[in-house]
Parts: sequence; structure tokens; C-alpha cells
Amino acid sequence: MSVCVASKMMNSFYSSIAHGLDALHRSLDGEVAFMSTPFLQQAAALLRSLHSQLLHLVQRLHLPPGESWLDEYMDETSRLWDACQLVRAGASALDAYCASAARALHDCRCVLLSHHLVPSSTITTHAARHAARAINAPRRHAAGLLQENRALADARLDPASLLLDHRSPLDFKLNAFNGFRGVLYALRNATSFLLAILVSATVSCLPDQLCCGPLPATAATAAGYVSSMARLRQRVAEEMDVIGDVHSGGIMMYEFRQARAGIENLKAELDRVVATGYGDPEEMAERAEHIKGWVAMLRSGAESVIAELDDFFDDIVEGRKMLSDLCSHR
Repeated sequence: MSVCVASKMMNSFYSSIAHGLDALHRSLDGEVAFMSTPFLQQAAALLRSLHSQLLHLVQRLHLPPGESWLDEYMDETSRLWDACQLVRAGASALDAYCASAARALHDCRCVLLSHHLVPSSTITTHAARHAARAINAPRRHAAGLLQENRALADARLDPASLLLDHRSPLDFKLNAFNGFRGVLYALRNATSFLLAILVSATVSCLPDQLCCGPLPATAATAAGYVSSMARLRQRVAEEMDVIGDVHSGGIMMYEFRQARAGIENLKAELDRVVATGYGDPEEMAERAEHIKGWVAMLRSGAESVIAELDDFFDDIVEGRKMLSDLCSHR
């Protein structure tokens, strides 16, 4: 294969990375909230798409069998696999939280609507205590989940594996294997950032991976990709500043934060009713129903991330087999 043809294919791959990162950035300029379900779905889909495009590129580069490029690909997909398994575990835990939160909010709403003073609209103190006990369950679940997730991240994640590579291109041969190593370098940096977003959303926040300095250019052909990465990283850092206190860790998924804040506010209101004896049961029941809506969106988002990752795992298994077979038949 001529150097010119290989260069065009690699430029196309770099452009795909840039376009995907730019699209993720643009999504935040519309109605998509940072770390929300649509944002995370798009990040997970981009992760999967870039791996698929890499496989297509490898088939066209006609790489020599029996050399280290295959080992480098295997190492990279092992890293992706381990990080995505962690994200999947976090999303599954959120799904379990949603089930308990939905039940508790349903019980709370039923208590509020069936145990108030008739014909007065004031809730009884007994009912307020009962409703407060009902929503204590998801409050405890959320607190336990945050603690368990920190332990899970400590046990199963090497933070260095998601740090972007700031080495100079002079430190290693990016043009090795018809430029494959340069492509793998770009892929690793893009996927590291996407994985840091997904881990922060579903498991525990990784501010060091999300809010670091600019990424150095790897080569002239990758300049567009580097610019796109820099813009997205800057936007993410700005969004993290708006959230505040990200260094304390925690699950950053937008719907989770909304549901948890809503439950905390409702608990505070019920405690006020217990203390004063006054409160509007229908208004509080309506608030419980609204929080259930956030819980439903959270559950849908967690399930969609799980589904996307399960498909990605299948892609990795098929890709590893395909490239192994490709080498054995050359």
C-alpha cells in the first residue's frame, strides 16, 4: 500500500474522531444537559463507533502478521473492556437504586393522599412521619451506593489508565505499521476521555481525568482531532465548575442528582410538617410524583448505557477474533 493511500485513510479516521467529539460538544449547546442520559448515550455510542472504524481501517491497511501491532490492539481492547465493565457495574447499581426509589416514592404518595385530615387539606403528623420513613429507604440506598461505588472504583480502576497521553510524538514512532500506532494513540486519548465521562457519570467522579490541561498535538494530520478534544475538555471543565465540589467524588449522572436532590427536599418538607403539624398533602404528593419522573428517566438512561456497552463487548470479542484470524490467514 502506498504511503499516500495510507495517509488518506488515517486522515479520514482522525476526522471521524474530530466529528464525533464536536457532535458531543454541540449537544451541550442545545437542550441536552451535561452528564444527562442523552449525553451519556452519545458518548457510549461514539466509543463503540470509533472502535468499529478502527477495525475497518486495520483491514484496509494490510498490516504484517506476526508483529506487535496486534498485541497493541489486544492491550487497548483489554483496557476498554475493563473500564466498560466498571461503567456497566455502576449503571446496574443505578438501575437497582431506581427500583427501590420508585417503590418508596409510590408508598410515600399513597400515604400522603390517603391519610390527611378531611375535609381539611392539612396532612396529619402521623402520616407525615410515615411518608418520611418511606423515603428514607432511597436516601439510605443512595448514601450506600456512593460509598460502595468509591470502593468499587478503588478496587477495579487504575486512574492512570484513563489519563490522556501527553508524550511527544518524538517519544515513540507514530508512523509504525503504516501509521497504525499513531491511529491507536489518537483512539486511546479519545476513548480515555469518553470513559472518564462515563465512569464519572455512573460510578464515581474523576476530576483529574476530566479537568486537566490541554492535549499536545500528535501530528499535523491529527490537528483537527486535537482541537476538537481541547474544545470538549474545556467545555466539560466549565460544566464541572458549575456543578461544584466535584473533588468529593460521587455519581455525576444528571438524572441521579435531580432525583436525589428532590428526595432530600421532600424529606425536609415532611420533617417540617412533623414539627409544625401543617402541610398540603396533595402538593407534596405531586412533588413525589415529579421525583418519580426523574427516577424513571434515570432508570431508562442506565438501561440504555448497559445495552450500548453489552453491544460494545460483543464488538470487541468479534474484533479480536477477526484480527487474529486475519493474521493467521496471511
